[in-house]
Amino acid sequence: MAEVRTDVEPVDLTEAERLMWEAFRLGRVCDLSSRIPAQDDPMSDRTWGPERTVRADVVGLLLLHGPPPLPGRVSSLKLRGALITGRLDLSGGTVEPYVELQSCRFDQEVQLSETRFGTLRMISCAIPRLDAARLHTEGDLHLPRCRVARGIRLTDAQIGTDLLISQAVLQRDGKGKALSADGMSVAQDFQGELLRTYGEVSLRGAKIGVSMSLRGATLANPYGRRALNAPQLTVERTLYLTSIALDAATGDPTSTPPFGLGQTPVPTRGGRVRRFECRGGLRLDDGRFGDAVDFYGARFVLAEDQEVSLRRIQTPEFRFVGEGPERGRVVVSGAKVVKLVDQSTSWPGPGRLSIEGFVYENLAPRGHFPLGRRLAWLEAATPEYSPEPYERLASVLRTSGEDADAREVLLAKQRRRRRTLPPAAKLWGHLQDWTVAYGYRPGRAAMWMAVLWAAGALLFAQHEPPEIKPGESPAWNPTLFALDLLLPVIDLGQQGFWRLTGPWQWGAAALVVLGWILATTVAAGASRLLRRG
Repeated sequence: MAEVRTDVEPVDLTEAERLMWEAFRLGRVCDLSSRIPAQDDPMSDRTWGPERTVRADVVGLLLLHGPPPLPGRVSSLKLRGALITGRLDLSGGTVEPYVELQSCRFDQEVQLSETRFGTLRMISCAIPRLDAARLHTEGDLHLPRCRVARGIRLTDAQIGTDLLISQAVLQRDGKGKALSADGMSVAQDFQGELLRTYGEVSLRGAKIGVSMSLRGATLANPYGRRALNAPQLTVERTLYLTSIALDAATGDPTSTPPFGLGQTPVPTRGGRVRRFECRGGLRLDDGRFGDAVDFYGARFVLAEDQEVSLRRIQTPEFRFVGEGPERGRVVVSGAKVVKLVDQSTSWPGPGRLSIEGFVYENLAPRGHFPLGRRLAWLEAATPEYSPEPYERLASVLRTSGEDADAREVLLAKQRRRRRTLPPAAKLWGHLQDWTVAYGYRPGRAAMWMAVLWAAGALLFAQHEPPEIKPGESPAWNPTLFALDLLLPVIDLGQQGFWRLTGPWQWGAAALVVLGWILATTVAAGASRLLRRG
């Protein structure tokens, strides 16, 4: 096409391009569709004729060097139902007019690397590939309901307000990426609700200014290790990887999004819900989330060597309330959260959970999560004994006023530790557990002391031993004598005055030994109590 002045209509325009040219100057919609839904679907195999075909070169001419608007109008490209042929390449250019392409079909890739836009909306379009590395928009970038055959590239892109890719379908590129957006910055919201991807979604080091929502999305990567790879992701508010209530959707789906998708559902009978589903590994290591990370209703389908990796994330609230993965691992090692919201069925079984260094300050379980299951959760997360998870749980329970549960956790820690000890120490541990439960059940020590005291008093009531030095002994009192034998430190003035022989001597020795055992275990328990205080 020969070079032309932008204020003069080129002479070689087709009828469809002439309509687009005039609509651009008027700021109106150029509708080339047939208005028959079955024939206007850009994802179908139907052939679109020349009456709705425009060349990518003409589109580029309009956007980069288009004619001025008619007086009283604002120029903009609003194109509907068009087949755009050739490669649309706006790399490095500055596009000032507003751009909205709806239900259009591209036969070659769209190249927008280092392009500057005000606002760009491509709605329900079929695109072979979109390469928009280092794209810069002052306003929105909307790609809802688009189908992209070889992935979207938004590496280091800067989106001035919102990024919307809800209900889009993204296939992988030559490197296995369905969405490559490492280093991307979005000033406000990132909405990808009901998104479907078939390849890796890469968001390494991305920054989201408000919230990021993948409610109801399905991220699948049967070709690689991870479906979502987003280490060092920063979201200033909340990351939603949750179910979505489909019945709550409102608005006209043919209008320019967003058009009112439903929110995270409240459990109701009969309501239609689409889960967030991750078919492949998920990695959010070292992420920072200002309000919460929400996995309500999420489902993970993992291979044995894949992980839900949340290492060292930081967030005020972590909601792990979804389906526990049947295979693979969940790793929250080093994570720091204020409130942990979870349910017992969300966590995987033994050997598939790692919580080393996981710090949480409050527990807010959903549903029935008794202490026994919480202890099983700790044991599943520590194939090899580690005291720190038990001490963390006990501290959280004690802070919330559940002192009895905190003692049970510390008792479980001692019993778990006992399995790692040599036989002699293990035998001593069993004895401490059987007698005074390592000092965490002090009432048991008082009971044993009372039983032994009563048994000793009954024993020595049957026999009054002779005095060692006649006339120097106190009056014989079997009850005080038994108590004096049991208490290893306190002297009640009964020992050392009576001559015991035979079985009576053995009985007294037994009371002394048992008294020392009780005293030692009680002292150990008291020492732990003082340290906890």
